[in-house]
Amino acid sequence: MTNQSSRVDDMRSVTSQKSQITLQSSHGSSGGGSESRSESESRSGSGSGNTTPREVYVPPAVAKKEEANVLRARGLVAIILLLAVIGVATTANLLVKQQERSDFENQFVGYATEIVTVSGSKARQFFDALDSFASSIGAQAAAEHALRNTSWPFYRIPQWSVQAQKLAQLTGVDDPLIGMAPIVQEDERDEWNLFVAQQNPLWYQESIENEGYTEHTAQELVDLTIPFTYFYDAEKGYTPTPVTRPGEVIPYFQSYPVGLRLPIMLTNVDTPLTSQQTAKVYGISKATRSPAIGTTRISMNSETSLPGSQIVQPIFDGPDTEADDRKMVAIILMQIPWLDYFKNLLAEGEDGIIIVFESACPNLSEDGAPPVAHNDIGKDIITYRVDGTDAVLLGDGDLHDPEYDALVVSEVFVDLQIDQSQLPEGSCVPVLTLHLYPSAELEESFQTDNDIIYTVVVVVIFLFTSLVFLLYDYSVGKRQRTVMERIMKQDRIVSDVFPTAFRDRLYENQAKNMVAGDTDLLEDDGPFGLNETFAGRSNTIGSAPLADLFPSVTVVFADLVGFTAWSSAREPHQVFILLETIYGAFDKLAYRHSVFKVETVGDCYVAAAGLPEPTDDHAVVACRFARDCLKKMKDVTLKLEVSLGPDTSDLDLRTGIHSGQVTAGVLRGQRSRFQLFGDTMNTAARMESSGERSRIQVSQVTADLLAEAGLSRWIIPRNIKMFVKGKGEMQTYWVRKKTITIKPKGADLKSEMETLAEGAESEDSSNKADEEDNDSLGVEGMNKTDRLVEWNVEVLTSLLEQIVGSRGGVVNKIQILSNAEKNIGTGERTVLEECTPIIPLKRFDTEELERRRRTSKVDIGEEAKSQLRNFISTISGMYLDNAFHNFEHASHVTASVKKLLARIVKVGEGNGLGASDPSDSVDLVDLAGHSYGITSDPLTQFTVVFSALIHDVDHPGVPNNQLVKENTRWAQIYKKSIAEQKSVDLAWDLLMEDEYAALRACIYQTEDDLLRFRQLVVNTVMATDIADKELQGLRKARWEMAFSNVDSAAELMDDRVENEDRKATIVIEHLIQASDVSHTMQHWHIYKKWNERFFMECYTAYREGRAGSDPSKNWYKGEIGFFDFYVIPLARKLQSCGVFGVSSHEYLNYAVSNREEWVRDGEALVQQFLARFNEENAHLAAPFGQ
Repeated sequence: MTNQSSRVDDMRSVTSQKSQITLQSSHGSSGGGSESRSESESRSGSGSGNTTPREVYVPPAVAKKEEANVLRARGLVAIILLLAVIGVATTANLLVKQQERSDFENQFVGYATEIVTVSGSKARQFFDALDSFASSIGAQAAAEHALRNTSWPFYRIPQWSVQAQKLAQLTGVDDPLIGMAPIVQEDERDEWNLFVAQQNPLWYQESIENEGYTEHTAQELVDLTIPFTYFYDAEKGYTPTPVTRPGEVIPYFQSYPVGLRLPIMLTNVDTPLTSQQTAKVYGISKATRSPAIGTTRISMNSETSLPGSQIVQPIFDGPDTEADDRKMVAIILMQIPWLDYFKNLLAEGEDGIIIVFESACPNLSEDGAPPVAHNDIGKDIITYRVDGTDAVLLGDGDLHDPEYDALVVSEVFVDLQIDQSQLPEGSCVPVLTLHLYPSAELEESFQTDNDIIYTVVVVVIFLFTSLVFLLYDYSVGKRQRTVMERIMKQDRIVSDVFPTAFRDRLYENQAKNMVAGDTDLLEDDGPFGLNETFAGRSNTIGSAPLADLFPSVTVVFADLVGFTAWSSAREPHQVFILLETIYGAFDKLAYRHSVFKVETVGDCYVAAAGLPEPTDDHAVVACRFARDCLKKMKDVTLKLEVSLGPDTSDLDLRTGIHSGQVTAGVLRGQRSRFQLFGDTMNTAARMESSGERSRIQVSQVTADLLAEAGLSRWIIPRNIKMFVKGKGEMQTYWVRKKTITIKPKGADLKSEMETLAEGAESEDSSNKADEEDNDSLGVEGMNKTDRLVEWNVEVLTSLLEQIVGSRGGVVNKIQILSNAEKNIGTGERTVLEECTPIIPLKRFDTEELERRRRTSKVDIGEEAKSQLRNFISTISGMYLDNAFHNFEHASHVTASVKKLLARIVKVGEGNGLGASDPSDSVDLVDLAGHSYGITSDPLTQFTVVFSALIHDVDHPGVPNNQLVKENTRWAQIYKKSIAEQKSVDLAWDLLMEDEYAALRACIYQTEDDLLRFRQLVVNTVMATDIADKELQGLRKARWEMAFSNVDSAAELMDDRVENEDRKATIVIEHLIQASDVSHTMQHWHIYKKWNERFFMECYTAYREGRAGSDPSKNWYKGEIGFFDFYVIPLARKLQSCGVFGVSSHEYLNYAVSNREEWVRDGEALVQQFLARFNEENAHLAAPFGQ
């Protein structure tokens, strides 16, 4: 008693924990953490009876780690690439700038060297030319004096201007001032005055002629000449001042160029007294008997003066230029503006050189050695700019840019090498130095956009390289993600297929084999890369089989009853929708109950409790799981009937359970998986196969385990013992179906279990309770008819959306068609008389195709949907409560029509068309031609489905010939095909009512569409009258005309369109005929179900006196004839017309198979039908005559 109480407490704890887990799962707990906590909490429960929920799949940690490593590596690579781009771009920019700077500096050095070289050469040339000129004058004067017995200072240089011009050319100075001044002693002054008075007019005239001077005549120049006894005193306002000092004087005698530089001629002026600087230079030259130089400003006109140098070149008496005792008799005085000197130093285009001209006296060492440095005494600094052949004076002082101090090129270009110690006190001979600097303009001329260009190029190259790398990385990453996703999916599948422990062992063994060099492990011809690992290896693969023995396990087999028959009437995708939905629901229940899903074999779901982690309450868990699956099965099928159509809710579950030991493990080889073996599996399968629908059958072993758990009230012994192959007779038990409600923690589990057995004391009472009328309750309170209505609404809504979409989504009101609607079906012609052998269908329209492609999802609107639902609901109410001709059968026919139409419009499924995209216009054109235009117009498809729905409205349950015999009001109106014509009129009149205006507007918008809709409805419904031999003969003739291989009238016609319409019309009629008897061309169980219902309807009419003969007498043979002369030929026609793809083969195969089954079992079935009728209808009186 204590042990049982403890087990109940343990189960209560488990139930509470599972409830928490279920709540977390149903509310979408965040991530794997919450689920993992739930699992750990479940494992921590007390007692050995705790169950462990199946582990929620969590991606391997290595995947997350590797993904993080990849992200870090990508980030690092991105940073490196960015730094590399910045670094390389910066380096390229600096290198280009450095190269430009180097080119600039080298070019400057080249220019500077050229200037220094040319300047030095010109300086040497200058003083050489000046010395030669002085020597030449001395030699000329000596010759003249010898010839005329004269002497200095009384000498006039002949052709003075010509010789001075030559000197200017030789010195390279463009605009020099050159003068010759003899040294006149004091006692020679008077004689010198007379000499000058005689010679001035002569050399004036000579120079005027040689120089082309025109401003003054020679006499005017004589008048402007200052007398010898005066000098020109600039300090006293440029007035002549008498010479009063004694001693020698140096009059400025001959000058070049002739003319005026100032208002007073400079000629014949006492030169040493005119300028202190000139006197100093003369004194230096006289003292050193060599050329002397000094700085001055040269007046170019009355307003302009330029800095320059004053050079004194001594002229000695006599021709011997080397004699030390030569007498200095005159001087050549030359003034040079350095601006002219710096011209023509560079070639054109070589611009931007700054010359800092420095004239400074050298410093003397203490011992009188040569100068070692310059000082500021007598220093003159002037800055020039050289631009090619031109030069510009920038101003006094050093005006170069200090930025270029490091680039200075300094060179002494004039140093007369005079011993400074020989000079008078306070005098010096300056050294002329050039300091050359580049200008900013010169540097800018070397600054190009190359640095930017190269930088951009480098950046672009790196960006392109980076882009290529990123693209490569993206492609590799995409491939890696694809591989990883596939691996993760495979791992998840492996986790679902194999228990965690076996999965880990499997991976571990695989890794060991790979390390051992088994390269075959890498081959992956099967899922998860496991197949080649184990295929054909037996025990030679280097590892032991992955298998364990589980001594206490409960196995559950749950089979879908009626599935095979149901699937025969469905499209493939509908079959998988059903299986995925049901099995998915079972999977959730398995997780909730900690049950391990083993496999699904066809329509059988196999699961086990007590593995991979053993539990003591495995039988309880398995039974609870089975009961929940049974309830879930009903819920799911009721809901799916709305979308999957008739008979879905009739599907049921048959479950068998057995407990015992199993051998479980991974059966290696192709499609390796986790499997269970042993007698327990076989016995559980027998429990299922010998059970009943909507029941759970358990073995004695399982029943004992339930009893041990104190749950004996869960089970009811079965009245009879079952014979089990290999076991003999076995006592089995039914498990009550009352659903267990999982209560919160603390609830009394025992009390809960006791409620399960209330009102169920025997198997009979349990059976009665189990046989609930599921038709009365359904999805959200709907009965089966309501569910079928919703399914039909969904089917027709989809077709209406296609119709509206073909019009571009336009739905207009159709009041303008009211007269046309009123005129249809109101004349004297009956519905049958409206039938036509050819219905002109709408041709394929590429513009309509484009509209359908451009139009997004079309919604017909709530009003139209509501009217459609109301219309179908009203139609369902107009069907009588017949066994066969009822609304359920009409829905069954509709499902067949939908399936066959779906086969027509599917490209590439055995209907002779290509397998390319059906949305392609060429394929759709081919499809339209292949189906004779049936697929061209959504209205045609809608009408055929609509006709299937209404074709038996108000069917009385008796054939037309009986109605004629009874001479009913409808028989008097229609004469023949009474039920079919009445169905059309009733349904049409209902549709034409005002409350369905929005629905009609969706169906048609023009009168042509209205007429085509009416004609299709009439022909389609009337084709369901297969009992009228005359009508059948006409249809057979039309079929032969359309599809016969021999020449027929139709084939000889030139109107191809008309012939296609003829084929389409007859194909539609045969489509509805095949669907009307589709039960004969579907699974045997479906055929048997509807065949029995048709028998019941016919036999009911017979018992009610509305049939002339007993149908049971000839039902067996009649069905064989029906197969031979109608069903099978009809199936062959469907196959021969070639528009229904594999469905036509499927229908024919089922028809042949059902005939064989009927031939074998039909007679016995007829007796069963008859017995069941008599049992259910004992209240009916026997027909007259019996």
